Amino acid sequence: MGVEPENTLRSFVAAQQAGLDVIELDLHLSKDGALVVMHDTDVDRTTDGTGPIADKTLAELRALDAGRGERVPVFEEVLDAVRSPLQAEIKDVAAARALAEVMTSRDLVSRVEVSSFHDEAVAEIARLVPGVRTALIASRYGTDIVDRAVEAGAATVCLNIRRLTLEVVERARKADLRIIGWVVNTQDHLRLVRALELDGATTDYPEIKRTGRFTA
Repeated sequence: MGVEPENTLRSFVAAQQAGLDVIELDLHLSKDGALVVMHDTDVDRTTDGTGPIADKTLAELRALDAGRGERVPVFEEVLDAVRSPLQAEIKDVAAARALAEVMTSRDLVSRVEVSSFHDEAVAEIARLVPGVRTALIASRYGTDIVDRAVEAGAATVCLNIRRLTLEVVERARKADLRIIGWVVNTQDHLRLVRALELDGATTDYPEIKRTGRFTA
C-alpha cells in the first residue's frame, strides 16, 4: 500500500477505513511453518533485516521492524484486525496447504479469495477447500492465460494492466472469467479499467477509487 508500510496491520486497517472493497495480502511460510504476511521472498526491502523468509523462524521475523515500528504480521492477526473481505496471494503449494488448514478451521470460504501466480497452487487450494474462490495472477501473458485459468479451476484472472488487451478481455469473458487489473495507480490506468469494463482493479492508493470495485 502506497500510504502505509505494505503488508502490515497498519496498512490493512487504513485500507478498510478507506472503504476498499477487498484487501489483498501476500503469504509466505516461515522456517517453522507459520503463515506470515509479506510480499517478497526475503525481508530486505520491507524490513530492517536481511535474508529469505523461509530461513527465519516466526520469532525471528516478529523481531524485525516492518516500517514505523510495525511487526511482520501473521495471517490470523489480519483476520482479527479487519473485517473486510480478503484476497490472499500464495506463493507455492506448501503455502496453499497451510492456508487450507486455517480456512477450514475458521470457515473462511465466503470471506477469503485465494490467488497465485502458480497454476498448481491455485489447483491445490481448490482441491483442499471445496467452494473456495480462486484467481490466477499473471504479469507476462498472452491469451493462453485464459486456458490456464480454466484448467486450474480459477474463477478470476488478475492481470498486469500494462499488458492487457481487448483480445485477452474478450476471451476471458467467453470463458466466464472475472478480470481484475493491476496495479492501477494512475488516472490513465483507471480510464483503461473503465473502458475495458473490468470487474475490478488493484491499487496502492485508496484515494484513486472513484467507481467500481477496488482492492488494496
